[in-house]
Amino acid sequence: MSDLTRRELLRRMALTGVAGATGANFLAGCGSPAESAKVTGTGAATGGAVPSAPAGGPIRIGYIKLTDCSSVIMAQELGLFKKHGVEVELKQQPSWPITRDNLASGQIEAAHCLFGMPFATETGVSESKGDPLRIAMVLNNNGQATTLSTQHFGGKVGYANYGQLKTAVEELRKTKEPTFAMTFPGGTHDMWLHLTLAAAGIDHKSVKIKPIPPPQMVANMEAGNMDGYNVGEPWGGVAAKKGIGFTFVATQTLWKHHPEKALVVNGKFAETRRNDLKKVMTAILEASKWLDEMKNRAHAAKVVGGQQYINAPSDVIDARLMGEYALGSNLGKKLFKDDTMLFFHNGATNFPRYSHGVWFLTNYVRFGRLKTEPDYEAIAKKVILQDLYKEVAEEMKIAIPADDMKPFNVQADRMAFDATKPDMMLKRYAALQRVKGALV
Repeated sequence: MSDLTRRELLRRMALTGVAGATGANFLAGCGSPAESAKVTGTGAATGGAVPSAPAGGPIRIGYIKLTDCSSVIMAQELGLFKKHGVEVELKQQPSWPITRDNLASGQIEAAHCLFGMPFATETGVSESKGDPLRIAMVLNNNGQATTLSTQHFGGKVGYANYGQLKTAVEELRKTKEPTFAMTFPGGTHDMWLHLTLAAAGIDHKSVKIKPIPPPQMVANMEAGNMDGYNVGEPWGGVAAKKGIGFTFVATQTLWKHHPEKALVVNGKFAETRRNDLKKVMTAILEASKWLDEMKNRAHAAKVVGGQQYINAPSDVIDARLMGEYALGSNLGKKLFKDDTMLFFHNGATNFPRYSHGVWFLTNYVRFGRLKTEPDYEAIAKKVILQDLYKEVAEEMKIAIPADDMKPFNVQADRMAFDATKPDMMLKRYAALQRVKGALV
């Protein structure tokens, strides 16, 4: 079979959901919410009259097949939920839209979830019907990546070389429409992809950007359905190992210690079972501490990489958890030390900051996800259950950072973000857009 014929076959298999190498339901979540709701996955409650958990019943926590679900998985595997007196059922979800719908409908009470998702649903960036989504705590910092196709960009673009990326995209444009993927409009991967393009001086409106569920990224790239994507591990590392793609930039290079996944909860559940939610958070915080002891990460990689959970090579998960990135495409290795994927960081990771919510809302406006400016701080305080987190942290004697609403650096933009002045930040972003060429 010729390469062309094989590629066309892979493309068609990916589009029809046949290519099972990276999971079933191949493009679940790429269409409308109604279409997404028809797709089912292992352990996912995705349709029918499934009641909310009764008072005192098991708490159903959703997760996506990503390395940063590790604190939720290990809290279960280490017996920490039971230790703190709560019964938890883990429910694998096939896509972020289905996770959103299951949270809003009460079919799951909580989820390992994109930090940006509750802001997207609150503002209408993503359509959601049912109960509101709320952030109880942050699960991790760092550890995502923008992966580029070896076929189109290999040998042309070095790590985080934005000028080379701009040149390569313009060259590709001569033969095809450059196409990139992220996982959910308004989610973290959506913002990191937009930041990557902006740093290269590439107008996001000049390329095609589409959503694809995380476990299906690698097969879609192999099938030629996109030229680059941003997603969480292990799917950047897997593409590099297979030679299909290479890591152009890890997100900790874009913004060191950015918020990534959060424990997102059904709003009514948070109100009616507050004490049980606190127990869940306590267990996850204990697992987060355990994961940040680097000696435990190899064991965690084997557990979460198993068929029951992520179903991906544990060596890839372990290497990137340890900060050892084999970039692919003859780029060698890049080592991360204090900015590898973090789950606890002495409590600095888990504290849900209003300022980070304001950043997402401001960048929704910047990148056209919102047409008008929202009430930034009011929405952030509505979505983030910061008082709840403080209660749990104080009971566990975990330090609460005093940096909320203070400026923080976003390296991709070469500037600090001031959450108290979102209007000023939008003006600065507009000035960046007027700069010709890449920001290098």
